Amino acid sequence: MSSERVDAESKVSGNQANIPARIRRELDIDDGDRLRWHVEDDGTVRVQVVQQRGGTFSDFDGYDGDRATAVESEHDTWGVDT
Repeated sequence: MSSERVDAESKVSGNQANIPARIRRELDIDDGDRLRWHVEDDGTVRVQVVQQRGGTFSDFDGYDGDRATAVESEHDTWGVDT
């Protein structure tokens, strides 16, 4: 997959670089996704997108119990009953 074509360019600021919007859209990169960087022997860099589409609460539809709570007054900062 060798090509001289430049699809997009970004500038490094500190230790970070932005991923151009066009590249994010084309590769379907979203918040929480990870990028795995591979440096080949010839200096070529490959980037693998690891999509993080599910998480701890991905299937949580919310509380449908019969008891309402006043979160701020009935729980501490960690969500523990006071």
